[in-house]
Amino acid sequence: MNRRVAGTSVSTVLALASFAAPAAAAPAATLTVAADGSAQFRTVQAAINAAPVNSTARTTITIKAGTYREVVRVPANKTAITLQGLGSGPAQTVLVFNNSATSHGTFNSASMFVDGRDFGATNLTISNDYVEQPGNEGNQAVALHLNADRAVFRNVRMLGDQDTLLVNEKTRAYMADSYVEGTVDFIFGGGTMVFERTTVHEKRTVGGPITAASTPAAKKYGLLFYRCTITGTTNNTTQLGRPWRPDGQVLYRESTLTSTLKTAQPWTDMSGNSWKKARFFEYRNTGAGAGTNSNRPQLPDAQAGDYTPQKYLAGTDGWNPR
Repeated sequence: MNRRVAGTSVSTVLALASFAAPAAAAPAATLTVAADGSAQFRTVQAAINAAPVNSTARTTITIKAGTYREVVRVPANKTAITLQGLGSGPAQTVLVFNNSATSHGTFNSASMFVDGRDFGATNLTISNDYVEQPGNEGNQAVALHLNADRAVFRNVRMLGDQDTLLVNEKTRAYMADSYVEGTVDFIFGGGTMVFERTTVHEKRTVGGPITAASTPAAKKYGLLFYRCTITGTTNNTTQLGRPWRPDGQVLYRESTLTSTLKTAQPWTDMSGNSWKKARFFEYRNTGAGAGTNSNRPQLPDAQAGDYTPQKYLAGTDGWNPR
């Protein structure tokens, strides 16, 4: 990829219920992970490897609180897997690694790769801490490479710097009651994803664009931030996004935009792609960073009913994880 380098906890029980298979289907398995050896597996990857392949019944993998330094891969044939942290909150169970684009390329630098459909994660952190090492600031290092249909994230934290979360074109995903942070283009890609009641934080003091959407022209829906909160380290520096591809689609809807937002022009160009030609909109946002001007296109009221979380996620199968 050639690009310029530039919450509140929810009930674990409710989260698991959201991922549950239909009542008629018993869970395929419950596997347990603990780094101290007190569970079936010491690593998350070992538990994933042991899960059944191409399953329609859910496998729940519980993970004891702690830090798990490993690259985690959920391949396409490992379906209906939920990773559940057992700590008191998502900060207690951390899945982390420190690869970077410098040595692996952007797409291969992730701490976690998810290709298996119907994936779920709750009450844990997915992190790439490469940037926390001195001299590494500003480098691309992905926390999660998401390439899975019907993925659900509840009460999770995603931590990185540039390119924290890659939402690939095969993806339909839903995230709720969570937290995502980064510096530049830290939510990016051509997939479809809805963020609801999630805090999105720009951590760089000079600000930067949150999104870099590469939504294909033929795909109606890209990234939706619905009733989210946008925060940052400094005022009047954060941008809502820029188009990685010309037809990128992003909507911030009914969200709270704090004073971190660069209010005069919250969208910017990228690699010859004009933000004005992309499908970038706001709708009924509030907060110190909200407002309207010629650089802040608003979704018309007449179209609002066609840009809801349900419409973004429904696809051809009527999926509704909310």
